[in-house]
Amino acid sequence: MRLQAPAKINLCLFLGPRRDDGLHELCSLFEPLALADGIEVSETERDEVLCPGVEGENLAARALAALREAGWEAPPLRIEIEKRIPVAAGLGGGSADAAAVLRLATSGAFHAQWTGNSPSDPWPDSTPDLPALAARLGADVPSQLAPALALVRGAGERIERLPDPEPHAVLLLPGGGGLSTAEVFAEADRLGLGRSEAELDRLAADLREAAGGGASPLAYAELLANDLEPAARTLRPQIGEALDALRVAGAPLAFMSGSGPTVVGVFRSLARSKSAAAEIGREDAIVCAAGRFP
Repeated sequence: MRLQAPAKINLCLFLGPRRDDGLHELCSLFEPLALADGIEVSETERDEVLCPGVEGENLAARALAALREAGWEAPPLRIEIEKRIPVAAGLGGGSADAAAVLRLATSGAFHAQWTGNSPSDPWPDSTPDLPALAARLGADVPSQLAPALALVRGAGERIERLPDPEPHAVLLLPGGGGLSTAEVFAEADRLGLGRSEAELDRLAADLREAAGGGASPLAYAELLANDLEPAARTLRPQIGEALDALRVAGAPLAFMSGSGPTVVGVFRSLARSKSAAAEIGREDAIVCAAGRFP
């Protein structure tokens, strides 16, 4: 069977205090994109996860191992990932793949294919606790279990789904990816960036009110910012140039996503995003719809 693992952007990211576990308190709005990795799942003799062209640790493989450790009894699987989301670009591609693998454990279609029963038949008692597994895999994985516009708190584990926003589109400039999240947070700490928990609470309330009626992000652009941008720009100065290019091309809202280096221009329509991409003329530009995922 075929799965889709959608990218996400951080419409905003507000940085709070560093916690005892080394992570930071955050306040963010996550939004899914039509841009997605393709994943093909088939039965095989032993579990294997393949991601051609991507080296290093595979978060999807860790997700499958976590399901097995939790007692998931599906047959051995071959999982092959077709990467369309730029790697290490602040778009949550690895987390999206891991979440898609975890979703197999509660997929009616997969359950029916595996057991030969109806998708509505009772689930086995061994169905794992997916939110708990997701939280152990990484800060962005819990929100990707059910991709949707969401207010995210804590280090990513507290998720409040919000109504789907009005249609809009984005123009992404990934800038080559490859920017380490850990290095960006370390640089943010060195620069003394961050806010108090009380300020995060206030910002969360403002975002909930602004986005709670299903408005486009363009309707509350004044609330959207990324506290990690100064740290990321120190490590990758080209981020500033990309933001300038988006603004010159007419983006009503432009910001860095996550820990970068991808910058995002938000537009009212795909047509306007495409014309801005043509004006900028960068080979790495990606245009896609935003805000909803089937």
